[in-house]
Amino acid sequence: MDSVDTIVPSKKLAIGWFSFTCSEDSTILLTELLNDHWDEWKKVIEFRHLRSLKTQNSLKDLDVAFIEGAVSSEKQADEVREIRNNSKYVVAVGSCACTGLPSSSRNDFLSEEMNEKMKFYMNHFNYSDKVKKLADVIKVDDMVEGCPMNVEVFLTVVDKYLDIFKIK
Repeated sequence: MDSVDTIVPSKKLAIGWFSFTCSEDSTILLTELLNDHWDEWKKVIEFRHLRSLKTQNSLKDLDVAFIEGAVSSEKQADEVREIRNNSKYVVAVGSCACTGLPSSSRNDFLSEEMNEKMKFYMNHFNYSDKVKKLADVIKVDDMVEGCPMNVEVFLTVVDKYLDIFKIK
């Protein structure tokens, strides 16, 4: 990532970070990246939604939404549609968001393999019959694959959107 020490942007990149059905390993990596990049990012990025680190979050007018995880219920599908409607760009982060796997591995279970405990959880939490990758529900503009996400690709994507919005 290029240095932004000498830049004083008139606007910051408004981002949101969201997590759905996954291990949240990319959220952990993002938290670790903040240790290394906080001083430069706070000058150019407004973390408008980052529930793992903030209590005051906003979904309004996001430039980029980073979404980690697969979609495993209609409620989650509605939430990602709302995120898409409030974001100029959406980036799928991690294997579950990009490919559905490993979260969607339950899609391959045969109905007779579903034991009563699994059926209880499916019904109790209103899970859909199938787990979906993010692009099966909304338009995705970019992907950062990996489980956890590939850090170098993530940093390149962040730089890309700083350039698109002419912030650096």
